[in-house]
Amino acid sequence: MFKGSIVALITPFDESGEIDFSALASLVSMHVEEGTDALVIGGTTGESACLRAGEFQTLLEAVVNQVAGRVPVIAGTGTAATERTVEQTRLAAACGADGALVVTPYYNRPTQHGLVAHFRAIADAAELPIILYNVPSRTAVDMLPQTVQELAGHERIVAVKEAVGRMDRVSELLALCGDGFTVLSGDDCSFLQALRCGAGGVISVAANVVPSAIRRICRAAEQGDWALAESEDGRLRRLFDLLMKETNPIPVKWALHEMSRCTAYMRLPLTPLSARYREALRTCLAELDLLNR
Repeated sequence: MFKGSIVALITPFDESGEIDFSALASLVSMHVEEGTDALVIGGTTGESACLRAGEFQTLLEAVVNQVAGRVPVIAGTGTAATERTVEQTRLAAACGADGALVVTPYYNRPTQHGLVAHFRAIADAAELPIILYNVPSRTAVDMLPQTVQELAGHERIVAVKEAVGRMDRVSELLALCGDGFTVLSGDDCSFLQALRCGAGGVISVAANVVPSAIRRICRAAEQGDWALAESEDGRLRRLFDLLMKETNPIPVKWALHEMSRCTAYMRLPLTPLSARYREALRTCLAELDLLNR
């Protein structure tokens, strides 16, 4: 259901710290025009942890209304608590989202048994396709492949975003979960290798900056044109590296600021990209011909 190049969209703010809906509309239009396969709204890259009460709904409704069914909209609904996540996922369904990306409960650090109970409760209660999201570097809990296999039997749990950039993990998930379940890479630096292993696509941070290039890699992989995929991936290696220099979405938002797509404003405790990385990122963007378009 969800495959190819999926962007983890930023949330643009104006200089006063409010959501910049004009910049948001421009970004969404760019992704629709350049062939991005789906949009994730209100995820980690969208600064979900810093959205105020009511903003998630307003943000999601704006994108759903603009997209008007042209590409799937996936809502980031995961929280640290099951009850709250159920509420957010139901809200996403009411707003017209096509799916929900649900991160493992951060800070609480549940057991594998607790993860199964958590995700089953969400899938039972909210009538949306669910993409599991495993990112232990942020949540301090690692959802193991055997746990994903157990959850993959639920009719509404359709995919996993695996942000552990290890190919043995991707291969194990594919072997355990079968053809009816999609494994998505959550790591730009290794997503081409994941596609080679059989992953169905990527939920990408870099796609905010180079949507058509990420789409080309996914299409080339789907068609077995590995030479083209590797060429495009090689061209973007420096960008991938620079977008990881500080906590996501700090570098990607600065890159879009340099491209005049949004302000560099971030809500505390996140702060704009450190000065020591700015020149290298700007040079990389210039080499990719992304400035002054």
